[in-house]
Amino acid sequence: MRRLLAGVFFLCTGSAWAQSGELWFSAGSSLLSNTGLGTTSATGTKNDFKLDSGFKFALRFGFNTSDYMGHEMQYAYSRTHLISGGVSTGGMAIHQGGYNFLVYAMKNGSRIRPFGTGGVHFANYVPPGASASYGQGSTKFGVNYGGGVKVRITDTLALRFDLRRYETPKPSFGLQKREGWLHQTEVSAGAGFVF
Repeated sequence: MRRLLAGVFFLCTGSAWAQSGELWFSAGSSLLSNTGLGTTSATGTKNDFKLDSGFKFALRFGFNTSDYMGHEMQYAYSRTHLISGGVSTGGMAIHQGGYNFLVYAMKNGSRIRPFGTGGVHFANYVPPGASASYGQGSTKFGVNYGGGVKVRITDTLALRFDLRRYETPKPSFGLQKREGWLHQTEVSAGAGFVF
């Protein structure tokens, strides 16, 4: 019984240990470049179908393994439009999930913590009229990198600001002349719990 009580005591005294876990919600802009997805015609151009910029939100769970290093798992949702002939054919979703390694400039527990990050992700591009929940869309794997700053407001509440770049192959919707990778820049702000 004493061992059980000792174990419960140590589990419940997390405030005595360094803060190591974080749960975040972020929202902002999804700025796309090299957006041409291709064409359905042999005489068309790579920009006959393209994407426009939109908004993005993300849920991130982070944990710090040392004073200057950490890890994050994320799910992000971006909303864009599929453009054909200069006209939107409807809204389009990009679902992303991934892992990032973080390096901090300031020690864990500091009020302000600038960071650099790099990682890998998948992106599921869901065209108008399709549904990710039915396995529709085109999934590609890519890399991302960037940086930001986390600012602790109280012992458990914090804000963050991110600038990240996602490099992902373009979706394959059966289009011709699909060239290069899609470049997505995230500019976001968020709030979170530190525990």
